[in-house]
Amino acid sequence: MGFLRKIFILFYRIWFYILVALPILLLFPILIVSIAYERWYPFFFRLARIWAKFILFGMGLIPVVKRDTRIKKGVSYMLVANHTSMTDIMLMLYLSRNPFVFVGKKELAKIPLFGFFYKRTSILVDRANAKSRHEVFVRAQKKLDRGLSVCIFPEGGVPDDKIILDEFKDGAFRLAIEHGIPLIPMTFHDNKKRFSYNFFSGGPGKLRVRIHEEIPTSILELEDKRMLKEQVRNIIMEELLSPSVK
Repeated sequence: MGFLRKIFILFYRIWFYILVALPILLLFPILIVSIAYERWYPFFFRLARIWAKFILFGMGLIPVVKRDTRIKKGVSYMLVANHTSMTDIMLMLYLSRNPFVFVGKKELAKIPLFGFFYKRTSILVDRANAKSRHEVFVRAQKKLDRGLSVCIFPEGGVPDDKIILDEFKDGAFRLAIEHGIPLIPMTFHDNKKRFSYNFFSGGPGKLRVRIHEEIPTSILELEDKRMLKEQVRNIIMEELLSPSVK
């Protein structure tokens, strides 16, 4: 990699963190008020979507979306996608106008500034702790009862670069079946290419997304979660191997 290319990527990375922090700092008083009560979460979510778009477009990352289904207003969904980059969070916020909450690793709460709001508005899980995993279902029930959707990256983390799509954990599929909510798989094609965890990589360009047909779960039983998990993984894997979004 050339010297100038490395310099560009260094500044590109620094610019990303500036874009993440700047709106939070500018809107800090409003953000604090917006998380004071759970019933105000939809307002916080609208601010989060503005923050996400500010970052994506500020980084020169342009979503190109193929929609096989529409995310309907007022419907609770389980949203799942492959996980490759920190920009997955911003892209998911861009894609759904329906307020949703993330279920994510507790380690994300340690990120300065971002983590302060993340841990207060998301459902954090310690996957090594059985009690923590159980509490996810309790908290998710409360969010769904309030008409919110839930977003989970079912790989449980960002896989090694050699792995196209890691094995899925059960949580998203169990939650969807238990609550009878439709599940929408999404495939993110370019997030790793544009902004991976490999520091000296990335750059502006398209973020291709396919929002697949929603999958109803109301007729499924809990013992069907393995079947549902494999069905969703196959859908995403096929799209990754043969992209339909140009």
